[in-house]
This record gives sequence, C-alpha cells and structure tokens, in this order.
Amino acid sequence: MDLTLTISGRTIQSTLFEKAQNLYLYLPPHSSHPRGPLQSLIFGNILRIHRLCSTPNEIQKHSRAFFRRLINRGHNSSTITPIFHKATHNARAYMQRTPDDHTHRQHTLQTKTDTTIFFHLKYHPQDPTAGISSRPGKQPSHHHPMTSLSPN
Repeated sequence: MDLTLTISGRTIQSTLFEKAQNLYLYLPPHSSHPRGPLQSLIFGNILRIHRLCSTPNEIQKHSRAFFRRLINRGHNSSTITPIFHKATHNARAYMQRTPDDHTHRQHTLQTKTDTTIFFHLKYHPQDPTAGISSRPGKQPSHHHPMTSLSPN
C-alpha cells in the first residue's frame, strides 16, 4: 500500500508513501496519446492525494511534487495548471460528500446502466457498406467501398 500512518497522541495521520527509486515516468507531452489520459492521470492522482493525506499541508506538498514531476517530464505549466485546478475542485467536492451522497450517486449510476441498451452487429466477412445493409432485400455487393479510392 502507498500509505504512511503516524500515531501522534490520540490521532492518526496519513500521507503518501513514495519509494525513493520511483522514476515517475508519466506520459511525456510528445507522446501520441490523446489529451484524455493526461487529464485522467491528473484527476486520479489529485483525488488519491486528497483521499490519502490527512492534513492540508501534506495535500499541498504532494500536489506540488506531482505538478513538478509532470513539468520535469516536459509538460507545459500553462497546459496542466487549468487541469490541476479542475482536479483539485473535483477532489474537494468529492471529499465533502457524505456516505449517503455516495450511495445515492452509485444508485443513480446503476439505474442509468440498467436502462442502457447496447446495439451489436454481427461481423460480415464482405463488410457491406451502411447503405447496402440498410436496404431490406438488397443483396450485398462484393465490391469493397475503399477500392474506388485507389489510384489505379
């Protein structure tokens, strides 16, 4: 587990445990990944920091270290700062929810899942075009639509 617990008097304080050998090899900005994984990485780590650190000073210390590590990987401060602000706002809102709020949210998400309909199509080896497959009674052509784009 990535947690350090300290007992001080009658209180237990928690903070992140980070191995000294951790290289923090987050996705570099020149990677061919879309923007989503970077946002998910930041949102997930900021929420993790807020959930595992018991004091505001520890939250700030680990958030700044995470920010610095992304900068060291080559990310631009002006690109990731707004994501950090949104992630921090999201994490604070999450931490203020009551157990009843979480239960209600899970029930709402489950209800949405229960009413979701998935549409599956069977694989067709001749890969008919959408126009052909949508016409009742029309036999699929064996002409592949991409062949008309070839230069020959």
